Amino acid sequence: MPRSSSSDQPIKDSLSGLIERVTFFNEESGFAVLKVKAKGHRDFVTVVGSVPSVTAGEWMTAEGTWIRDRQHGLQLKADTLKCTPPTTREGIEKYLGSGMVKGIGPTYAKKLIEKFGEGIFDIIENFSKRLEEVEGIGPSRRGKIKEAWAEQKFIREIMVFLHSHGVSTSRAVRIYKTYGESAIEKVRTNPYMLARDIHGIGFKTADQIAQKIGIPRDSLLRAEAGIAFTLVEAIGSGHCALPLAGLMDTARETLGIDRQIVSDALARLLANGELLQERIVGDELVFLPELRHAEIAIADRLRAMATQPALYPRIDFDRAVHWCEEKTGTQLAPSQREALRVALQSRLLVLTGGPGVGKTTLVNSILRILGAKKLTCVLCAPTGRAAKRMSEATGLPAKTIHRLLGLQRSAGEESVARSEVHPLDADLLVVDEFSMVDVPLMHRLLKGLAPHTNLLLVGDVDQLPSIGPGSLLKDCIESGVVSVVRLTEVFRQAATSRIIRAAHSINQGRLPELPGRDEDSDFYFIERASAEATVRTLIELAGTRIPRRLNCDPLNDVQVLCPMNRGSLGVRELNVQLQSALNPTREGEPVVEKFGWQFRVQDKVIQLTNNYDKDVFNGDIGRVTRIDEQERQMFVGFEGREVAYEFGELDEITLAYAITIHKSQGSEFPAVIVPLAMQQYLLLQRNLLYTAITRGRKMVVLVGEQKALATAVRNNQTTRRYSGLLARLRKEDMAE
Repeated sequence: MPRSSSSDQPIKDSLSGLIERVTFFNEESGFAVLKVKAKGHRDFVTVVGSVPSVTAGEWMTAEGTWIRDRQHGLQLKADTLKCTPPTTREGIEKYLGSGMVKGIGPTYAKKLIEKFGEGIFDIIENFSKRLEEVEGIGPSRRGKIKEAWAEQKFIREIMVFLHSHGVSTSRAVRIYKTYGESAIEKVRTNPYMLARDIHGIGFKTADQIAQKIGIPRDSLLRAEAGIAFTLVEAIGSGHCALPLAGLMDTARETLGIDRQIVSDALARLLANGELLQERIVGDELVFLPELRHAEIAIADRLRAMATQPALYPRIDFDRAVHWCEEKTGTQLAPSQREALRVALQSRLLVLTGGPGVGKTTLVNSILRILGAKKLTCVLCAPTGRAAKRMSEATGLPAKTIHRLLGLQRSAGEESVARSEVHPLDADLLVVDEFSMVDVPLMHRLLKGLAPHTNLLLVGDVDQLPSIGPGSLLKDCIESGVVSVVRLTEVFRQAATSRIIRAAHSINQGRLPELPGRDEDSDFYFIERASAEATVRTLIELAGTRIPRRLNCDPLNDVQVLCPMNRGSLGVRELNVQLQSALNPTREGEPVVEKFGWQFRVQDKVIQLTNNYDKDVFNGDIGRVTRIDEQERQMFVGFEGREVAYEFGELDEITLAYAITIHKSQGSEFPAVIVPLAMQQYLLLQRNLLYTAITRGRKMVVLVGEQKALATAVRNNQTTRRYSGLLARLRKEDMAE
């Protein structure tokens, strides 16, 4: 029983026992709430404390003080808490049956203990062939158990290592999968590699480990890592490079060290070729070598293509247009007819314009005419949703750029099926939603293109630029080197849509015309004065009003788009609220809590990174189809294809009831809801709002403050992206 002093002050006590149940465990902080079967205690004892990892069935020893919680009663608040593998039959069975080891659930745990008793750990580790003596375990399951046992052993070692250095253990699985059994040795040698290689670990976390293992704050290793981190962060914001002075200042501020050390570290990185410095139109820019190489290769290829005529057989233009109009039953407007003439003459063409201006009609006309000539036309787009829309609009198959190129990654190395050696053999390649394509992806695409292929790049230059580095569409248009057709005429049928009229008004810096109170429309603005009222209205719209109005599914067909991630109207908070309203917890259904999110069956989720092994890519949206607690896997359906995620890989996805406007690029949704408030002031920009509105197909509803709407429409300032591509296309003043 807990001891107390005569003064009623809590005193230190120790406790040991079998962990019966893990009531709560947060991998981020290590905080755990445990139910423990301890000697001398009739009922289970509640122990709270911090531990790297914990599983039911383990033996626990703790030191701490007894407290009486108002809600949960008496519990031991542990200052130190240690867990070790169980040694009793009861503990081992509970441990193996917890789902910690894939391939073993409660049923097999019981069978294994009945067969091998307390020696089961030794059997798995050293004599795994004997597992097949148990009914139901064949070579396949035995191999899975052996592999999972080894993996868990190393993951736990990584967890203990991270925890001992005051770092979250939630990324231990990803660290193991990246570095394998030598993970701890590699991290000890250079902890800063974590920030470079592990999704979700930044420089601050890596630096925390470095300080703990004794790497001096003023070391060149730390300074080099800080400079590289600064440049990678900039790339994540769309830059291909940074000005030398800005890079130095930001790195020094991040590191908190003398400028001379930063200067010495940068000099060493430049001398080793790990970074490259180049003077471009008066700016001293610092590049990662691969991005500079990509820019040069893109500029050289596009310039060469731009100087050549289209490589098509002779086409009688007037006759072809007449034939096409008869086949489609659509009369081309003079502007479309002229655009078609340019397209059929150009080896390289950019086609741009807003919604409703006939881009799809023009592309279809090009494809139909070239198809009649028996030419091979290949269609692609940056995202799966964009490729699907392209296929529906043209009636031809379309792929994502990644799938078209056969992009794969193995052991950290990227490979492509399409390259200069095995190029994509097509007469015309059409790339839709080109505003989303970044410099690295364009470089891969051009490398995979056959020498004779013509190229048509289609996109809306007034939308947001790519999430990745560069402003390719804008640079191509501004270069004056590439042939450009810009469609501006909104056609009569499209002009009946308030969504399209609102998008063009906003793009021209004018407030959109709003419908009357009882007027039927596809575009609305609902004014709400507070964030709380905005959230209530938004949930009502997403959950009932829009699905009832459009007779659609609230999860599949209604998408909330936010300017930002943080705040009460940001993606994180709205996802929690919308999940609770649209997909509440159901009794008896499994739930996974990982990386700050709770995942449930039917949840809408979005992929955050490119995963070549799973063939899912940044921005792909899916639904959770099932959760297997025994195998520790969650399954997500993407466009009819089910993809398995280990629980430790769930940092790759997040809830998608609400997503950022940036993440929505290339997608269209039946209905879109956009919260607008002055708390989002820094991100209230015209191109952001324009992009959001053009994502809605049947209905768009803006909810929030009138002032925020007006601010976004007025603000046409865009952040400069540092890059050398425009200058390379123009062959402007450049010197090493």
